[in-house]
Amino acid sequence: MAEDTNKDRSRPPLKVRRVNLDTGRENVVVISRHSSALRPDVFRGFSRVELRVGAEILLATLLITDDDALVGPDEIGLSEPAFRRFAEPAGSQVTVSPAASPASLDSVRAKIQGRILKPAEIEAIIDDLTHYRYSDMEIAAFLIGSASFMTSGELLALVQAMARAGTQLKWPDQIVVDKHCVGGIPGNRTSMIVVPIVAAHGLTIPKTSSRAITSPAGTADTMEVLARIDVGIEEMKEVVAACRGCLVWGGHVNLSPADDILISVERPLSLDTREQMVASIMSKKLAAGSTHLLIDLPVGPTAKLANANEAMRLRRLFEFVGDHFGIAVEVITTDGRQPIGNGIGPVLEAEDVMAVLTNETTAPTDLREKSLRLAAHLLEYDPQLRGGSGYARARELLDSGAALKKLQVIIEAQGPSSCRNDIGKLIFDIAATADGTISEINCLQLNRLARTAGAPIDKGAGIRLFRKIGDRVEKGQPLYRIHAYDQSELDLAAAGAKADSGYTVGTRQPVTGETAP
Repeated sequence: MAEDTNKDRSRPPLKVRRVNLDTGRENVVVISRHSSALRPDVFRGFSRVELRVGAEILLATLLITDDDALVGPDEIGLSEPAFRRFAEPAGSQVTVSPAASPASLDSVRAKIQGRILKPAEIEAIIDDLTHYRYSDMEIAAFLIGSASFMTSGELLALVQAMARAGTQLKWPDQIVVDKHCVGGIPGNRTSMIVVPIVAAHGLTIPKTSSRAITSPAGTADTMEVLARIDVGIEEMKEVVAACRGCLVWGGHVNLSPADDILISVERPLSLDTREQMVASIMSKKLAAGSTHLLIDLPVGPTAKLANANEAMRLRRLFEFVGDHFGIAVEVITTDGRQPIGNGIGPVLEAEDVMAVLTNETTAPTDLREKSLRLAAHLLEYDPQLRGGSGYARARELLDSGAALKKLQVIIEAQGPSSCRNDIGKLIFDIAATADGTISEINCLQLNRLARTAGAPIDKGAGIRLFRKIGDRVEKGQPLYRIHAYDQSELDLAAAGAKADSGYTVGTRQPVTGETAP
């Protein structure tokens, strides 16, 4: 193998050409079938190649084209992700050689066959994964092998390896608080209310959040409506020093980068085991320098956790990992039977957040009360605050406008948003077809419909809710309104809602749609 590689490096180099191909996360390169550096006897059986310029090396998946207009015989085309990571200008001379599979794949195969992996093996897998040495298929193999079984020792090793793979933040404060919801509930934008309440009190809460993957909005997507979220490490530290808190996109500060890669492969495969969920969350909190962490576990028929028993098993895993790494973890269960707030989608959710912070009479009471409850738990980590007084203190900071003022300071420190923040003007109302009381709301279906309407890519797309569980409705009254920018997306979402509104009025009832006035 080494001999073939050395021979290949003595062959003529190729010129880098940027190819307008978005290959997602994978590094992909394209070589002409008539390439001056390609020999079938060398490259046969290899799906991966190594590009080298001096000490710079890039591993990539190889594609071969018959179109010399795309890539000439003396060129190598780099997809957009590969070109960005290799950081060599177009026209640079590179040598190309076959690349052997990462040695850590032997550990992945062993895991699939049922062997317990050692910490060093898990660390090697995560290192190769974060350096883009794995294809999506190989990542999926690791996830499926881990989903079959994972010991407590493997879980701890995975958390440690994922946290070490990226940025590790350190803060001067003895108490650094954070909160996290396991997700699945539309409109659950409590972080944007909790952070300014806690920061206004004086505790440090450097909140890094995710963009949506399968939901219509993540906290980062919604915060982006109000402020810049792609803040670098040093900027983040400056914001926290000045404001005691922040709300930034975790992907830009490179906390546990392996997690983002794993999640993007997990979701299409519907792999969401308890161990992988805990590793995902705890690796980021460990890397973020959190000392005290509040975990929100919504429980409901269409939430990620269907019942209290599932929540209890997950709680014990969080506490086990927290104890090992010295993070004080508190886990609470909350109502996950229906969306929180009135909006689903970044702009609509941002409107709910601002309504709560400005104490508008029309602000959603469920979002306000849940945010106060979560903030109360975090505030009671302050040794200067008397036990049991956290809720009263949180309400005082919200009602007085101190929390609103703190969010405005954070927004100013992070910088203005540059994204479109108007609500979609194309609308469609979904109406009840019978009199009755709303007994169920399917969170998964409403998430799907809001995404179909264009959220979160279109910030102003989504759903505005008019009714919640327990509300009485009459035939013809609207249950919710779909907002979109694009007519085709509105039509598709409306068709999906007419087939399944996600609402149950008494017994299961069909719904009809009507274009809103």
